[in-house]
Amino acid sequence: MPIELASPKGLWLLGLVVPLVALYILKVRRQRLRVSSTWLWAGAERDLLAKSPFRKLIAQVPLILQLLALALLALALTRPATRGGTIIGDHVAIVVDTSASMGARDPSGETRMAAAKQAAHDVIAALAPGSDAMLVDAGREARIASPLDRDRRRLDLAIDRLEVREVEGKLGRAVALASDRLRQLPGSKRLIVITDGALADRGALAAVTLPLTVVKVGAPASNAAVVRVDVRSGRDPATRRDQTQVFAMVANRGDAKRDLFVTLRQRNVSEPLASRRVQLAPGERSPVILTFEPAPGDQGSGLVVELSPSDALAVDDRAYAKVPAGRRLTVVMAPPGKSPWLERAFGADPDVELLGASLAELDRADVPADALVAVTGACPARLPGADFLIVAPPKGRCRSSVVGEPLDKPSITSWSPSDPRLRFLTLDGVELASASRIEPDGPADSLVRSRDGTVMSDLSSPGRSGTLLGFEPGDSNWPLKASFVLFARNLLELARAHRESGITGPARTGEPVSVRVPPDLTEVELEDPSGKRVKLPARAGLAVVPEVARAGFYFVSWKGARPGSALIAANLTSDAESDLSPRDLEVGEQAPEVESAARLADARTDWTWLIAALALALLGADAWWLTRRPRRAAALAPKPRLPDRSAA
Repeated sequence: MPIELASPKGLWLLGLVVPLVALYILKVRRQRLRVSSTWLWAGAERDLLAKSPFRKLIAQVPLILQLLALALLALALTRPATRGGTIIGDHVAIVVDTSASMGARDPSGETRMAAAKQAAHDVIAALAPGSDAMLVDAGREARIASPLDRDRRRLDLAIDRLEVREVEGKLGRAVALASDRLRQLPGSKRLIVITDGALADRGALAAVTLPLTVVKVGAPASNAAVVRVDVRSGRDPATRRDQTQVFAMVANRGDAKRDLFVTLRQRNVSEPLASRRVQLAPGERSPVILTFEPAPGDQGSGLVVELSPSDALAVDDRAYAKVPAGRRLTVVMAPPGKSPWLERAFGADPDVELLGASLAELDRADVPADALVAVTGACPARLPGADFLIVAPPKGRCRSSVVGEPLDKPSITSWSPSDPRLRFLTLDGVELASASRIEPDGPADSLVRSRDGTVMSDLSSPGRSGTLLGFEPGDSNWPLKASFVLFARNLLELARAHRESGITGPARTGEPVSVRVPPDLTEVELEDPSGKRVKLPARAGLAVVPEVARAGFYFVSWKGARPGSALIAANLTSDAESDLSPRDLEVGEQAPEVESAARLADARTDWTWLIAALALALLGADAWWLTRRPRRAAALAPKPRLPDRSAA
């Protein structure tokens, strides 16, 4: 049975043997004293006459006990252990599942992640001499936490740095990464996967061809979760006032009936807005609708849907959302009165607020960040607001298109009905008196085409939807047809949809999130749910959060000519991660060895405590020997002879 020393530096304690022996061979320094007789000092006469400061080392019981205790203490400091089983392989890849389900707590209170870390430490301790290992973090994306290394200490430190990510795991990506790295190496190879078995991708191990060992951690646990959340704006049918409607899907992933309370509250507010009680049978899912009437300043604020009582997995007991903006939309016409047909079409919507601004004042006007801006007769380099429409600009470059020569009575031949701006309408019978030829950068940007070229193109950029109309609607019969009203309505609904999905769009943990910001910004600041702040670059009106690792609210803010902020609500909402019961894994031709974490830990026995106890026992025996009472104390000194009285 092989023995290993986890900390060989503990052998330094053996250096105390030298001063210990020196204490037994050094003579005690004598003092000169005048006495009446030396008869009682006869036994020490030889030492008194010696010239050397050392005396002969005599094997004494206390010395032997102290030397043994010192040696055992030094051995205990090295943390000796024996291994009942050795992991065979010159190169070993350890894949640790760090998905959200690994944060679940067992009945003992220990998280599955803590058990996985201990199992990974046990794997490192059981490696064969000369083997190296690599560590792969298996969250939403695969990440190498430690490259191939033979240093057990560095590998253990890398394991300690692993943490649960509140994401739906993709174990297959990490397994594929580890397999690709091992295939490039000579010698024997082994892949070890440490997981709780609650996987979103059951076929993660199906394509593995290397020798595979699966280490299971965690015990089955009951869990209830919010697996979906959606927020819409509407109207109360009784009061006809604006209403925010929150739809939550609640699932019971346990084997017992659950009685739950679903509560809705605002961010940083403890008072609930609405609450419902639901009873769910094992495996049952139920929709819950919570409504409230928002205040004027609630638009864009955060909402929290919470389940109680809490259970084994806390991250899926909450879902996050935002109060939608409602249907009220601001449309800015620049310059005002320049395109009366468009103003009339936009103003026909009762939920539109029309504003006007001159071209010179457009960039300085107080334009809402989510407004639809319509510009006629110009192509400004900088446009405030969100979505925009440019009508009949002058000749030259206009963003991603080039406005060319005027066309006389161009005949429309085709359009893109799949584009949301042209849905449900037809341009048959539309006659143009004049238009400008548009040359878009790509053929996909052409929306409406005539015999002589494109007359409507797409100017969208990351985070903004833009439309270029090469003619003034008043120079055609289009405003007299229903398709013109549908076109204007589609532009409004598209702007509302962009605002409805949020300035940020839907956010799910583990995925990147884009944030729409003013086009002139180059940097924004992000604050995550833990309060940590980082700087992010912004380009072309878009800032991207590379990865949302935790569920909760992310706050993005920026400065500049038009300072502002945006709130991101990120959720796990994963039915697969909320099911904490282990599932059968699909495997390929290479059947894996399945072991429990407890069995892996039993393969390594740490003897530190036993050796330390033996050293303590020897020190106790030494103390007893030095303090014991001799049995025949009188025999140590000769009895004085009586005087001879016969001569008298």
